[in-house]
Amino acid sequence: MKLSHLSETLIGSEIVKLGGEIREKIRQGAKIYNFTVGDFDPAVFPIPRELEDAIVDAYRRHFTNYPAAEGNLDLRESIKSFTHDTEGLDYALPEILVASGGRPLIYSVFRAICDEGDKVIYAVPSWNNNHYTHFVSGEHIVIEATAETNFMPTADAIRPYVQEAALIALCSPQNPTGTTFKKEDLEAICDLVIEENKRRPEGAKKLYVMYDQMYWHLTYGDIRHYNPVSLRPEMREYTIFIDAISKVFAATGVRVGWSFGPEKIIAKMKAILTHIGAWAPMAEQKAVAKYLANRDAITQYLTHFKKEVEERLRRIYEGFVSLREKGYSVDAIAPEAAIYLTIKLDLAGKTTVDGKKLENQSEVTAYILNEASLAVVPFYAFGAGKNNPWYRLSVGTCRKEEIGEMFARLEEALSRLK
Repeated sequence: MKLSHLSETLIGSEIVKLGGEIREKIRQGAKIYNFTVGDFDPAVFPIPRELEDAIVDAYRRHFTNYPAAEGNLDLRESIKSFTHDTEGLDYALPEILVASGGRPLIYSVFRAICDEGDKVIYAVPSWNNNHYTHFVSGEHIVIEATAETNFMPTADAIRPYVQEAALIALCSPQNPTGTTFKKEDLEAICDLVIEENKRRPEGAKKLYVMYDQMYWHLTYGDIRHYNPVSLRPEMREYTIFIDAISKVFAATGVRVGWSFGPEKIIAKMKAILTHIGAWAPMAEQKAVAKYLANRDAITQYLTHFKKEVEERLRRIYEGFVSLREKGYSVDAIAPEAAIYLTIKLDLAGKTTVDGKKLENQSEVTAYILNEASLAVVPFYAFGAGKNNPWYRLSVGTCRKEEIGEMFARLEEALSRLK
């Protein structure tokens, strides 16, 4: 049966495929150290109690009807205040849009800005930019980021492609790498965008930046989060922010996200989402509006939450460094932010004890899953090359007491390779 070109050409998710394999192994009784999902185990990382209570209270007060298409006024006022107090950014209410998490907002950014054939610049590995570009029939301008730049794109890598491009998709802290933009690197990209937009004739489509900062509260040590508008105020008219409670409050299933940016673009995004109906639920909106105003509760929650996430990231990072120092072909990048650790399993070409050669990275992934019971997501699932040896390891479901036994299993599996 013939369907639309879009549905016929959609690319299947490697993460979903891997997740299915893991679920089947667990169903059959296998013990799996599952570090694949960019989500949280609520038993390990529950949402803030004040937010939970506010959600329950909102339902009991029968806030179960349609919310406003742009997001309830009280929530947008709360987001406005929260954004000012935490980032020093001032956006008016018509410049703020609420939806059911970040995904519909990202989709609406692509739809509002990009026409068929428009150039969309994004780095790989990155989360879903390839799919959103496909949705709008855009031209993929793919920047292959490397370990030398902590897998973040640079202005020099982007510069050759900015002419006639419509959108640059940026994310910091980045999914899947857990790395961040350094101040000078983001400034250079901003300067490039400003210069390009000055070059374009009046009436021409401008070059916009979608800035996904979903994880921006979750930085560790001396790492600081930077955004385009704070660094270069001129970027205000070209930047659309994506944010949410999903990651910062371990509330992926609560589904409240927001975008802020130029009023004209936000209005078009609202119009698109009005037809899709991707509103955040009324009760959750009421609860988040109340919770964002509780700065003391937020500070208390984040202090504990960040400490627990960072401890897991650092312990696992140190474990990979220890394996590397023992001579195994593994590595890791020191944790900076988010809930992710970038690890390297450079095992393609090695041979198992039964004489089977690991021909490619897919076979490496399968070997680590089957022999070490370790499930991580290869960077090729995020648009990188098929033989890229780097992986995303997510600690949102990690129990600290399992870290040691996971490394024992991993080292045993590595020791059996020649």
